[in-house]
Amino acid sequence: MVDFNELRKRPIYIYLMVLTFGQAAAFLGWNALYTNFAVEVAHLTGQQNGIIQSVRELPGLISIGVVALLLLVSENVLCSLAVLVCGLGVAITGWFPTFWGQLIWTFTLSLGFHYFEAINQSLSLQYFTLEETPVVLSRLRAVTAMGSFSMGLVIVFLAGRLDYKVLFGLAGAVAIAVGLWSFFRRPDRTGLPIQRRGVVMRRRYWLFYVLTILSGARRQIFNVFAIFLLVEYFKFTLFQMSLLLLLNNLINWILNPYIGLAINAVGERKLLTVKYFSVLLLCMAYTVCDSAALAAVLYVVDQISFCFTVSIRTYFQKVADPKDIAPSMALGVTVNHIVAVIVPFVGGVLWMLDRRIPFYMGAVFALASLIMTRFIKIGPRP
Repeated sequence: MVDFNELRKRPIYIYLMVLTFGQAAAFLGWNALYTNFAVEVAHLTGQQNGIIQSVRELPGLISIGVVALLLLVSENVLCSLAVLVCGLGVAITGWFPTFWGQLIWTFTLSLGFHYFEAINQSLSLQYFTLEETPVVLSRLRAVTAMGSFSMGLVIVFLAGRLDYKVLFGLAGAVAIAVGLWSFFRRPDRTGLPIQRRGVVMRRRYWLFYVLTILSGARRQIFNVFAIFLLVEYFKFTLFQMSLLLLLNNLINWILNPYIGLAINAVGERKLLTVKYFSVLLLCMAYTVCDSAALAAVLYVVDQISFCFTVSIRTYFQKVADPKDIAPSMALGVTVNHIVAVIVPFVGGVLWMLDRRIPFYMGAVFALASLIMTRFIKIGPRP
């Protein structure tokens, strides 16, 4: 049984929670403001916006670069720097209303965002026990939702009242502030296994790699086509989408802490089985949905299903050599983003033929994940 009162007193717990909140708030602020800013102020064309969105995914592909940087600085220092870089990129965005300005600063903030994700996952798996990790990871996701929800409310109330420069600046300032704060909060690393330097890819981790790739593919179906279905087909307004976004984050804020308890109670295999079976049904429901209200419900339930994704990382922690965690988390972010580049392009072409096809793709990814979940077997650590 995890003693939560003892857990939240530990420096590393506070450190990760504060940094996660700051980055989530900053990134949500950018995400909420960018499209309107690109159209109303920067006057970007659809092609230019497409290029910028593609460039935004590039740092995910090069997250393996974390391994090289760890030869120069510690994970804690790199974690703080990543949040600072993300916050700086968001804060400066409003000052460069040009194609090249948006391209450079979008890449910058995305670099910080993705590198923080890789290191955050690594530190979470290293510092906490097998029983504590599910609780910590689920609470980190709850804090992410809390940060996003808080910044979402700020944007809703201040949009139209303040200049874009100020709004981007406020969002970025949150991440910059917590990044600076974190430089003076060094968690103790005494007794932790020294992480291997360099790229680590082992045959016995094949299931982790496959589940990570399939998860990335499935995520893109939701991020790109479920949202596009609501806006393009069901004509949801910006206000309606903003309300759905706030609702999703509120639900995740409340629900996520219970996911860790569920992992400890029933295990990763059962939880992922429920998740992927539900996702399979959701994808098929999208293909026959002709009701805007039902589409909104599916969107919210779809978002809830991602709460269970932490089970993939907790499974890895239980089967991995403790010295492989840092390089493996960096590699995991990279392989996840390989499909992030491919799936939207292929799905977009198929959408033009029939809007249901991308969701059939999602169902295939869910079915493949469901099959792969049957291979989860957790024995003694190597």
